[in-house]
Amino acid sequence: MRDNVEIGLNRFARRGYDLDEVSIVPSRRTRDVDDVSTAWQIDAFRFEIPLVASPSDAVMSPATAIGVGQAGGLGVLNAEGLWTRYEDPTDVYRQLRDAAGEGTSTTALLQQLYSEPVKPDLITARVKELRESGVTSAVRISPQHTASLAPAVLAAGVDLLVIQGTIVSAEHVTTQGDSLNLKEFIADLDVPVIVGGAADYQTTLHLMRTGAAGVIVGIGADSASTGDAVMGVRVPLATAIADAAAARRDYLDETGGRYVHVIANGRIETSGAIARALACGADAVQVGEPLRAATEAPAGGAWWDSVAAHPRLPRGEVSAPVTATAPLEQVLHGPALDSDGRTNLFGALARTMAKTGYRDLKEFQRVDLVIGG
Repeated sequence: MRDNVEIGLNRFARRGYDLDEVSIVPSRRTRDVDDVSTAWQIDAFRFEIPLVASPSDAVMSPATAIGVGQAGGLGVLNAEGLWTRYEDPTDVYRQLRDAAGEGTSTTALLQQLYSEPVKPDLITARVKELRESGVTSAVRISPQHTASLAPAVLAAGVDLLVIQGTIVSAEHVTTQGDSLNLKEFIADLDVPVIVGGAADYQTTLHLMRTGAAGVIVGIGADSASTGDAVMGVRVPLATAIADAAAARRDYLDETGGRYVHVIANGRIETSGAIARALACGADAVQVGEPLRAATEAPAGGAWWDSVAAHPRLPRGEVSAPVTATAPLEQVLHGPALDSDGRTNLFGALARTMAKTGYRDLKEFQRVDLVIGG
């Protein structure tokens, strides 16, 4: 039943909940943490932790994407990012880090640096580097550039293709040239595709019907995002995940057993938020900003999302660098050196599952939740 609230005469809004408004309830059983599995699998690819790394240039270089893969997650490189625009983006990172450290606006600088054209030969080289490492390779492209960039990505032999924007629909309608029909596009591919973001039940269901292997749910807002102020769009993530999980269940019934994975994305910045997102029904989480504290992060602790560099409607800045606290492996698996929930992200998830008595992620999705306050 929808929880609708009247906001004025004959105008209703649905009540939604963010992750920090829900809490996980322990059950009558606990388990030893060593008996808990945080593994998940999408298509033929198995991962030891339910992590899909954000394709932000601040945290994902070819090297860190490989590092995430070696740590048990999925690293995603941005095919429209700095690593496909510049042979060596070291000086670009320095400029952005210095500007953010000085506290000045970085919008114009971001737009200038990202105006360098994407080079298909660099896409090929970066994917080759990922593949030669032995990890599962994944590359992100935006919906509006899928037709032009996907051929280079696919020809390079990528394992997983991620088509991701702030808001994605099954069919983009336009009068300015050809539209992208995801169902037709995905049907012609031999590689699994993850698409998103979706914000509600109906959009998630439509994206699942395209043949996607996974759907990213949430609009990816983080602490540096200005999407709410610029566009007025904000989706309470706990509700969005629960809606998407309902769409997954209905699609499973509709198809007689085809399972599409739900990947939560948006202000997932602590181990507690990861646990809550999975408890709401997600199969995995897209995490970005917490990874900037890793010593390997290419931006040296600075953070920005890809939409911050949009040429016409930027929605964010480069946030000031934080001090690197630990290697990537320690950020993901511990041990934690602080109690703020930003290191040992997935070791903490395993402990949450153990404390609530669940042995794997599918079981954990059935945990009881309560609304705080």
